[in-house]
Amino acid sequence: MKIVIHPTYFPNLAHFLAIVNAYEVVLEMDDNFLKQTYRNRSYIYGANGKLGLNIPVIHSQKNRQKYRDVKIYNEDNWQSLHWKSLLSAYRTSPFFEFYEDELHPLFTEKTEFLLDFNLKSFEVICDCLQLELNTSKTKTYQKFIEDKTDFRHLVNAKKEVPYTFETYTQVFNNKHGFIPNLSILDLLFNEGPNALNYLESQINILQ
Repeated sequence: MKIVIHPTYFPNLAHFLAIVNAYEVVLEMDDNFLKQTYRNRSYIYGANGKLGLNIPVIHSQKNRQKYRDVKIYNEDNWQSLHWKSLLSAYRTSPFFEFYEDELHPLFTEKTEFLLDFNLKSFEVICDCLQLELNTSKTKTYQKFIEDKTDFRHLVNAKKEVPYTFETYTQVFNNKHGFIPNLSILDLLFNEGPNALNYLESQINILQ
């Protein structure tokens, strides 16, 4: 399956299910930026339940702004706050220390554009998963896709379909139960090298 999908901030499991099941992943590079999507938002499992991490962006005065032109508001100390949230949520998880050194630079080095940061974090996650992908990037925006399976709708945080993922052990599941479809980071820190096997066993969920 050849798919087209949005680069997002540490994609959720539905995103990665689509990616794992594809022989070619085409990353959408030419769409407009919309608020309240996973482009700059990710959810993890904190001590009080589902916790949103949002990258602050500089909003243009224009009615429409291309995703690739959106700049991160780095005056806000968001990287440090997000890293502290990850430490608080996953320090006691089985595999946090295993991946910590690979991920930490993403929260210390400044990146100007949101899309560049998301592409960089996507590369790091694929390295952690030991997932080799055949990827390409769109040159122009097409509203209707005919030659690829269109998974761009997965970027919409407000229109998310409830998927029935198999449970895996999460740090705080004795407090709040299993929370499905969180960021890939949740699966990675809890399942480690088994994360890819888990994803491959869930691929029928999106069909």
